[in-house]
Amino acid sequence: MKNTPYTTVAVLIITSLLLAACGAATPPAAPGALRVLAVESFLADIAQNVAGERVKVDVLIPLGVDPHAYQPTPQDVVRIAQSQVLIINGANFESWLDKTLENAGGQRQLISASNGLVSRKPTAAEILDPDHTGDPHFWLDPTNVITYVKNIRDGLAQADPQGTAVYDRNAETYIARLKELDQWIITQVSKIPAANRQLVTNHESFGYFADHYGFRITGTVIPSTSSESSPSARQMAALIDQIRQSGAKAIFIETGANPQLATQIAQETGAKVVTDLYTHSITAPDGAAPNYIEMMRHNVNLIVAALQ
Repeated sequence: MKNTPYTTVAVLIITSLLLAACGAATPPAAPGALRVLAVESFLADIAQNVAGERVKVDVLIPLGVDPHAYQPTPQDVVRIAQSQVLIINGANFESWLDKTLENAGGQRQLISASNGLVSRKPTAAEILDPDHTGDPHFWLDPTNVITYVKNIRDGLAQADPQGTAVYDRNAETYIARLKELDQWIITQVSKIPAANRQLVTNHESFGYFADHYGFRITGTVIPSTSSESSPSARQMAALIDQIRQSGAKAIFIETGANPQLATQIAQETGAKVVTDLYTHSITAPDGAAPNYIEMMRHNVNLIVAALQ
């Protein structure tokens, strides 16, 4: 068709109306535009369940890396510097954080997932490092993760107010799944005779799990909340005596931990060593613990099988 002044004007008017309509339909903060970074992989999974499809949550520490041994690389500092929201566990778990944030510079919203939770008080029977200052491993009790979800929900909504309804809805759905997980763990733990509900772990990490599900912390190979510490000969001897007296059946070791000390203790006490618990990192999608909920189910299955 031959263009005339009238057809040209009509095309321009229609084009302008279409562009105006598209502009009106686009929210000021497009979904996915927010740059969100979670420090630990289990934390990124929890946060992604809250964020849903609106925001992509990236993870700082690679899968399988022990956060206790982690030290940020220059590339990690750049990623933190580029983030708009940084999600941490909190409770002094990320001991490197203050210095790294200072090096990264800039401004970002910091979400401390454990905010509002109170560190547990160890029982008198627990052999602890004299420098014990609190246990940051709140997430190994799924009922604590409900607080994580609420903190992440509120933080994301503050950073992205237009996504508030999405975050509220996703948080409610995930909290329901956490409550189902809690009931499943209670059912599984009930299969363990009460006398056998004793935990000996590589380091102080299962305290909240033990408190909530009725276990006793008989001892830890490394009497510290950090896996980077090492026990003294006196502490090793005390743990051996504790296991012998209590009749604890197993020593539970996290994936990636050196089992040498646990093996020595097992030889002295007759307890068996159970490896491959996932506590600080989830796995790749084809692994045994591809997300937080599956991580907890995997760990509980190992614990129940060893203590029945």
